[in-house]
Amino acid sequence: MLTSMPHHNLTLLGFSPLKSSSFALFLRPFSLYPILASSPRRPRAAGYRRGDPSPRFPPRRKWSSFEEESRQRKGMSSSSDSFEFNKRRAEGKDKIDKPKKSLKRNTRTLNPTNTIAYVQILGTGMDTQDTSPSVLLFFDKQRFIFNAGEGLQRFCTEHKIKLSKVDHIFLSRVCSETAGGLPGLLLTLAGIGEDGLSVNVWGPSDLKYLVDAMRSFIPRAAMVHTRSFGPSDSTPQISSSKAKDDPFVLVNDEVVKISAILLEPGNKSGETSVVYVCELPEINGKFDPAKAMALGLRAGPKYGKLQSGQSVKSDFKDITVHPSDVMGPSVPGPVVLLVDCPTESHAEELLSTPSMNRYYSTDGNKFVNCIIHLSPASVTNSATYQSWMKRFHSAQHILAGHETKNMEFPILKASSRITARLNYLCPQFFPAPGFWSPQHATDLTNPDSSSKCFGSSLGENVSAENLLKFTLRPHVNLGLDRSCIPSQLTSSRVIDELLSEIPEISSKTEEVKRLWNGPHNKKMMIEEPWLNESTVPSCLENIRRDDMEIVLLGTGSSQPSRYRNVSAVYMDLFSRGSILLDCGEGTLGQLKRRYGLEGADEAVRNLRCIWISHIHADHHTGLARILARRRELLKEGAHEPVIVVGPRPLKNFLDAYQRLEDLDMEFLDCRNTTSTSWASLETTSPEKTTSNGSAEGSLFSKGSPMQSIYKRPSSPVTDNASALPYLKKLKRVLGEMGLEDLISFPVVHCPQAFGVVLKAAERKNMAGDKIPGWKTVYSGDTRPCPQMVEASKGATVLIHEATFEDALVEEAVAKNHSTTKEAIDVGSSAGVYRIILTHFSQRYPKIPVIDESHMHNTCIGFDMMSINMADLHVLPKIVPYFKNLFRNVVVDDEDDEGEEESDDGLMMSVNKVSSFFRN
Repeated sequence: MLTSMPHHNLTLLGFSPLKSSSFALFLRPFSLYPILASSPRRPRAAGYRRGDPSPRFPPRRKWSSFEEESRQRKGMSSSSDSFEFNKRRAEGKDKIDKPKKSLKRNTRTLNPTNTIAYVQILGTGMDTQDTSPSVLLFFDKQRFIFNAGEGLQRFCTEHKIKLSKVDHIFLSRVCSETAGGLPGLLLTLAGIGEDGLSVNVWGPSDLKYLVDAMRSFIPRAAMVHTRSFGPSDSTPQISSSKAKDDPFVLVNDEVVKISAILLEPGNKSGETSVVYVCELPEINGKFDPAKAMALGLRAGPKYGKLQSGQSVKSDFKDITVHPSDVMGPSVPGPVVLLVDCPTESHAEELLSTPSMNRYYSTDGNKFVNCIIHLSPASVTNSATYQSWMKRFHSAQHILAGHETKNMEFPILKASSRITARLNYLCPQFFPAPGFWSPQHATDLTNPDSSSKCFGSSLGENVSAENLLKFTLRPHVNLGLDRSCIPSQLTSSRVIDELLSEIPEISSKTEEVKRLWNGPHNKKMMIEEPWLNESTVPSCLENIRRDDMEIVLLGTGSSQPSRYRNVSAVYMDLFSRGSILLDCGEGTLGQLKRRYGLEGADEAVRNLRCIWISHIHADHHTGLARILARRRELLKEGAHEPVIVVGPRPLKNFLDAYQRLEDLDMEFLDCRNTTSTSWASLETTSPEKTTSNGSAEGSLFSKGSPMQSIYKRPSSPVTDNASALPYLKKLKRVLGEMGLEDLISFPVVHCPQAFGVVLKAAERKNMAGDKIPGWKTVYSGDTRPCPQMVEASKGATVLIHEATFEDALVEEAVAKNHSTTKEAIDVGSSAGVYRIILTHFSQRYPKIPVIDESHMHNTCIGFDMMSINMADLHVLPKIVPYFKNLFRNVVVDDEDDEGEEESDDGLMMSVNKVSSFFRN
């Protein structure tokens, strides 16, 4: 039970775990469908079928709001002038379609003896050094997690770490490094089962700023308890029941006592860090009946009293029998420390704090068995920190900070294996991951790059490894347990497995190489190149490889999975800078996996603009970590703040979060970057539009079904006057990057959802003639709509969401997403040269269901896919080779457990006979 100590700044954070506007995450990994060879051509159905009897389309739950919407749109045609969408979702009213939850914390029957107890390293971020690792404190019926950095969800899914019994989450610091994965984790816990689970989130007083920031985008239908401790502006005095030098006791039940010791080297927000002390109760020794009988005791109630610690009178002798007379020696409870000292100033505070004195004793009363060091190597190697470590004579030290040794092998093995296979098949579009690059291997062999190894006088020290355990109970097994550490994955091992599984893949790789050398006439230009696949648009004439490259960092929807991270597109303009389109959780880690540690830092430094499509968590919760990292990298020199363009609700999140960490950015509303707003830079008449049409277009014109969604009284169109200075700066930045336009336009998904057009400036060819710049369009999340088609006209590249397969069009309408065919149709009707599909439902773990007959100018996106503008002519030609690569991939054994609930609430049964390619 929690102690009766008052908890300062007790805050209730509300959110809706299963609403369509939330980041719908679930506990168990999704069903992994097999990918087999292409099935024989089958007749294409006329229209879409609901309840297909084929095992490929298992029965799905009916969604009440969709059924209502379906009735409303009966008789609606699918002409170019009308389209189907879920108006309630687009208006944000779908939140009332389901009953609100009022989550309560489960009451668990706890076992104080706990046959199994351990601490375990959950190695999120250890291979990329982009976030703090998490630590799991495990008991038979209860779990505690310390720190929830980005990628924790994905890590737990891959390694089958069950989160259903997590009652408490503790933050050692309140910042993006330790809490970037918290929103997703909270939503996951709230989505478990019918009723959801509630959890206590603990942290120092800065936690209130994080809570305020999350409130700006997490709905409030359910309650999550956040508890801060320590002094704050509103609570300057510590509870009078707590002695000055005593730790804060946070949890004290039959299983464990968890206390917190604050380290506050400065008074600024974000500088406080916490040492957590986990103390297990001692276990009484075994009762000896023979001794009790020898002391004159009958078998009966007095035996129980002695075992509970009470003294009793002997039945046959005139003596008092004490528990120590009949009990064996007790087993002391293990003590574990989790220490996070981000700077040497924190280490100095740690060395001098009197709250730690009781844990230095050698009398066994507070003997510390294990210390997990979350501090970086630069701190743990300092003289101050080493002198503190010497005070613990025989403790097991686990170095879990940013240790170079942890970078040798990827943490997310499933996605790394897919990436390595794709790299072998087509290295032009799938470069070698950064952690397996030759430069990285060289760094690892450099002895100077490895962290120091302490002497034996400090006790035993080990570098943390992925899933390393320290066993606390049973006492006989006290100590390190390496049995769960996964085998190391190398690129050579992955390729050996691939060649053994698909021997002919080597010849396919040679065929792919020849695609770049085959007949291709780049000089033949026509006005509508999409009518003839042998031609390319004039904007690509003599295009240079350092012009622009599109890097897909995340191609999944709703939540990170084993194989696909959530939305993020990195547009590399090389020496001119870069732009990020959407920034889901884990985007920084994906950059480091793509470019390596140094390359990713350079990519973050070069960011000039970040554009966010809408406020759903899978599109923006990685933003704070990216901005904080950029600020850290550029803090020593003169630089400009990055420009963040996003929907207005995003500003509320960023403003609240900046009280916690300086994000070094300037915000511009997407509505201020429509074509109408850009026109206000050049005319005094804000109503004047460019040749591309008004910002709203026909989709939001007077009398249209969407007018009320975009121009509701509560959300008036923003006055551009205050935004003009930022627009001028953005125009200058775009010009420096060789771009002519960045135009946001509204799409049909949720309130204030946008797509974006990026257009390069004109340039001259070798003959000195002017040629148009390329045009790239990104859809964000949307239903097909006229505004999307209008914006995509004549685009060189369209990056379009394709959440659902064609057979699930009804679900696509209900969720205001697109099917693969709908996305392709948008591009085809707009005359797009190349279409890249992304944002796939996580029900398709490796590759979506596609119809090859539609893919003549289209390619499927994968995480880490890098598409240079000079290679666009080859892009669709590699799609058939994916069939060869994935043909033998079947459901992993650990996932073949029946049914799993998908990201959108549909039950998907596991089977081994479906095919992802249809023709």
